Amino acid sequence: MATGTTREARAHARSQEGRRAEAMPVVPATDWPDPPREAGRLVWAETVAGGSYTHQVLARGTELRLTDVGGEACGHLLLYAAGRPWERLNTADTVKVQWNAYLAEGRLLLSDQGRVLASVVADTSGRHDALCGTSTLRRNTERYGDGSPHSATPAGRELLTLAGLKNGLSPRDLPPSVSFFQGARVADDGAVEFTGSAGPGASVTLRAEQDVIVLLANVPHPCDPRPRYTCGPLEVLAWHARPTQQGDVLWDATPEARRAFLNTTAFLAARGLA
Repeated sequence: MATGTTREARAHARSQEGRRAEAMPVVPATDWPDPPREAGRLVWAETVAGGSYTHQVLARGTELRLTDVGGEACGHLLLYAAGRPWERLNTADTVKVQWNAYLAEGRLLLSDQGRVLASVVADTSGRHDALCGTSTLRRNTERYGDGSPHSATPAGRELLTLAGLKNGLSPRDLPPSVSFFQGARVADDGAVEFTGSAGPGASVTLRAEQDVIVLLANVPHPCDPRPRYTCGPLEVLAWHARPTQQGDVLWDATPEARRAFLNTTAFLAARGLA
């Protein structure tokens, strides 16, 4: 179709209505063709291409499921308390407080205030990383020749910067991220070993324990040894649910978890939010 005039360009643009690309948001999310059986009303449905990013603000209690569609995704995640972005994901406290360096079902994503931003309620992958952070402009430029956000090999930090800017956050607001679906473990000699993917279809489900800003970049793990920039599609679905309550298994999983949930509930209750 010709687009040489404004009228032709408008006609072309309008002709695209209703068409779907392999990687794009679905609006409204309830039009997603195959919602999870356990899901409530979908509020976010998107496929994020490799080398791309997304962002959203989710209400407390919302469950967010990430799925590695083809076994090559790597979702790098940052979380912020919505309306209070100075409270944000702290990977050091997430690891230190829980006496465990590895993310899995039952783990919590903590802020530096000792409160829970999100909990991991399901995991079929087991290949995650809370130690290495995401890729950088300098490192990607050295490895692939370019790491700028609009290149064919964008770095995770550059994409998270764009996602943050769309939520009023500056580059200085970006702490280290956690990543899902491409694992890393520490060997006996202290070296970090890349463990790769669990394969196509693996998923992890997070539950927002506060209203949160979610930033996601889907880029290769910085320890991925493959010479080519390799990253596949990441499916993102979110639906209404309820936050973790006293008496739930997650709440009492460990003394540290119980304290973190009590800190969170007390903080929210003082503001009439719990």
